[in-house]
Amino acid sequence: MPAKDMPLQQLKQYTGSTPRPKDFWGFWEKRAGEAWALPLEYELKEAEIPHTPYTQYYDVWLRGMAGARLHIKYVKPVRKRRVPVVLQFHGYPGSSRGWFEQSSFAGLGMAVLAMDCPGQGGISEDLGGRQGTTAADHIIMGVDGPPEKLYYVEVFQDTCLMVRLALALEGLDTEQIYVNGASQGAGLGLVCTALNAAYIKRCAALYPFLSDYRRAWEMDRDVIVYNGLAYHTRWFDPMGEHLDEFFTKLGYIDVQNFVERITCPVLCGTGLMDDVCPPSTQFAVFSKITARKKHLIFYEYGHEEIAAFDNKIINFFGNKEDGVCLEQI
Repeated sequence: MPAKDMPLQQLKQYTGSTPRPKDFWGFWEKRAGEAWALPLEYELKEAEIPHTPYTQYYDVWLRGMAGARLHIKYVKPVRKRRVPVVLQFHGYPGSSRGWFEQSSFAGLGMAVLAMDCPGQGGISEDLGGRQGTTAADHIIMGVDGPPEKLYYVEVFQDTCLMVRLALALEGLDTEQIYVNGASQGAGLGLVCTALNAAYIKRCAALYPFLSDYRRAWEMDRDVIVYNGLAYHTRWFDPMGEHLDEFFTKLGYIDVQNFVERITCPVLCGTGLMDDVCPPSTQFAVFSKITARKKHLIFYEYGHEEIAAFDNKIINFFGNKEDGVCLEQI
């Protein structure tokens, strides 16, 4: 059987190695409360893409947690009734996909809200102001300061603002809010679902990034998504004297630590040939999900487009029954 990591049976038993801070949920209940208490400020504009008789296109500018303006693509099918909405998150370090691709959900009668993460490939602002190096990737941005100033803490809070936006916009069925994403997008989607469990009804997550940082570091995954781990330990902790402290702080932004609070059905996918996000880091996430779940394994696939997974989302999101049969997917 092809593999880039542990054998499959061992992967199924793996539960992660990055430590979780003792005050994790107290910390995040406060952060989520901040996101829900922040005044919701947004501006809705018609996009340069013209409306069609079937689909409307908007740019939304949302005021984020750090005061920056976040850009969100909003695609809405023309319907007389309220429509379900998919909160879509993108991979690292990119941006929301193009309008053409975002329109796929409109064909299913669903709206899409797709956020550009601040300071990455889209046009959302990042106002910075974090303590420590900015020479490497976003995982370690702010790691030398208090945990609430970590880059991803603010982005995770921004996902809560996305839920609030979906609740505020007219014409959306707030009883059918779904989450979708791959890689970083899957990680953000799982966190969004965990922090807003009362509102999210289904979550699809393909090869989630932002998980089990110590495992990724031990496997020497010094590629673009994890290069900050090796950079920080090499230059700021060359003898490994502060590794436990470093990885414990990163535990505040480790996706596997959130998912126990997810209550809706979850559809996950992993390619066993993934050499970007090691499969073990993904299984660490899946193992901790206690809600109804399905894990699709793709033996010959890596960190790439997996059409077979995307096809499963059609029934997963399109089935209106609360007890959507994951066994049939």
